[in-house]
Amino acid sequence: MRKAVITIALILVGAGLTLPTVAPAQTGAGWKTLFNGKDLSNWDITGDADWKVVNGYIEATKARGFLLTKESYTDFEMRAEIWATPDSNGGVLFHITDAKNPGIENGYELNINDKRADQTGRTGSIVNVAKPLVTVDTPDRWMLIEITSKGAHMTAKVDGKLTAEADDAKYKSGPVSLQAAGGLVRYRNVQIRELK
Repeated sequence: MRKAVITIALILVGAGLTLPTVAPAQTGAGWKTLFNGKDLSNWDITGDADWKVVNGYIEATKARGFLLTKESYTDFEMRAEIWATPDSNGGVLFHITDAKNPGIENGYELNINDKRADQTGRTGSIVNVAKPLVTVDTPDRWMLIEITSKGAHMTAKVDGKLTAEADDAKYKSGPVSLQAAGGLVRYRNVQIRELK
């Protein structure tokens, strides 16, 4: 069976197709699933995005809106898979201080926006805090994002690559949020683990 799987993978790669990125299962102690794959009952919703659940993932095609956790988080690790088109604008916000009006004016954001006009805030950056350390293009495929926030220190990764790192203590705690700010964005396998 293993040979058959490897052969199929090689055929797909040889044909120029990209294998999907799949987030490793978080079965260790402390991981909490934020999206159940069925509905948005675990989230508070704000804004005008047309959020819906399709085939086990969250999707929006209309801006601007946010899904926010009902709980606040201070020190944590978070993972999610995101799908975006080249012109999409999505991202994961954290330490939001105003849940009624989320945004980079009152929290941090790991941005997913390859074509952002100001490329210092493009995909992989922590907007207005840390420029991307590497250029990662993410259109039309699932990508794995990871955020770690411990004290004032925060890191962001896209597909295992460290894309941003900073120390900033302006926002210390708050909900995390999935963002739809333009184009098609999808989210799945959204999980978080609090750090002690």
